[in-house]
Amino acid sequence: MDQKLRRDLNIGHNLRLLREQNNFSQEKLCAELQRRGCDIGRTTYEKYELGELNIRISVLVELKKIYNCSFEDFFSGL
Repeated sequence: MDQKLRRDLNIGHNLRLLREQNNFSQEKLCAELQRRGCDIGRTTYEKYELGELNIRISVLVELKKIYNCSFEDFFSGL
């Protein structure tokens, strides 16, 4: 049985922009997320930014706190 991968809107580009605007490397951001209880590795986070993996809401909540931004910033331009 063939399965089709459905493309959906993704926030990867916005995740990358917010990370860069806040002067984080992927490694440093993942270390901060881990310190806050989110078990995220760099390769997983990279997949979020590339739109290959959907980000968990708990990670978005922590990113909102780290970046001091609104949830709308994650969805800008979609």
